[in-house]
Amino acid sequence: MSRKIVKPITAKYLQNAATFYLERYPSTAEGLRRVLNRRVRKAEMAETPIIDDVKQTIDAIVAKFVGAGVVDDKAFAQTKARALHRRGTSTRQTRQRLKLAGIDEETLDQAMAGLDQELDTDPRRREWQAAVALARRRRLGPFRQKDRKELRNRDLAAMARGGFEYDLAKKVIDAPDPDSLDEPR
Repeated sequence: MSRKIVKPITAKYLQNAATFYLERYPSTAEGLRRVLNRRVRKAEMAETPIIDDVKQTIDAIVAKFVGAGVVDDKAFAQTKARALHRRGTSTRQTRQRLKLAGIDEETLDQAMAGLDQELDTDPRRREWQAAVALARRRRLGPFRQKDRKELRNRDLAAMARGGFEYDLAKKVIDAPDPDSLDEPR
């Protein structure tokens, strides 16, 4: 069985790997740092040569991309929060996912406030909109065509896994029809 050949880790290699990654995926500074560190770990496992000051080199590369505006944690957080909201992700899960992406608490708060401002709403209304979006996308509660009463508990469980509070999930799932979900109760 042949082993995959891993190139030696040099500053140029890390720079090219970062550029290639950022051309394909939006990222946070911490996300880019993780990607580059993963490359280094793979090289270590393959016993490939690695530059001595790899941590400083990675920090310099990340700082370079942040300085150039290619990596912007605030823009990433706002874009990701908006996309997750449209999909029906609860505020709790949105915050958790952004933290895992490497967004700090202050930037996270700004992104959520920016989302409320963009939607011209308050956090409670935003949560309601996300819950309705999840129910619509997953065809839960009033969006279900058949066996609605028999599957009520399953629908409530899906909303709970989505990070929504029980009272809110219950209001959405027990709504008589999709038209009644236009305004929060």
